Amino acid sequence: MKNPYFYSLSTLLFLALTTTCYAQENTKRKDKFYTMSGAGFSIPVGESSSFMRPKFSTTLGANLGLGDKGLFLYPKISLHVFGYDELSPEDGYNNSLQRGRSTTYLLNVALGYRKIMDKFAFYGFLGAGGGFILTPRILIDPANNFATLNNRTNHIGIIEPGAGMEYNIGGANLFIESSYMHGFGKIQNRPFNAVPITFGIKPNLSKLFN
Repeated sequence: MKNPYFYSLSTLLFLALTTTCYAQENTKRKDKFYTMSGAGFSIPVGESSSFMRPKFSTTLGANLGLGDKGLFLYPKISLHVFGYDELSPEDGYNNSLQRGRSTTYLLNVALGYRKIMDKFAFYGFLGAGGGFILTPRILIDPANNFATLNNRTNHIGIIEPGAGMEYNIGGANLFIESSYMHGFGKIQNRPFNAVPITFGIKPNLSKLFN
């Protein structure tokens, strides 16, 4: 069965492509520079869902317009928090940790395209980057009746295609965005894949470039 969260990403991509082909340009709006802040959640998919659970995420970034054709540069920093269950103890550890928490710190730079249709805008992007994922582990010493809990740092590269929709409210845009995050690295010997869904606001600072 296909994961239902892929339908939301597919729908946004379809809207972006449809608007690109059929919508007319609106020349009244200037979209050169936005800051963005958002919150939401990130759903682990594929093999990642066997040991991770969605909790919450936050994102900070910017959209910098490139030329007059809708292209923009999209750097962002993402923090995703997951529930975490170890499938088996790591080497040197004697117990599997259950109901723990894993946190990602990821930097991504993407190239995107935005199409404006009156107060609405649709966009798609493709980016890559990297960072690290902290995963907890536990060592129990029954002889001394104590446990040691620490984090392992897993360095990882990512590629992230995605799409979003914006609604203009004057000096800012409200937005919803979804993407597919594929990690070039493994957690618990399994690939890392997730679908972040983000809601937030993009203040329009384009006047700085006038």
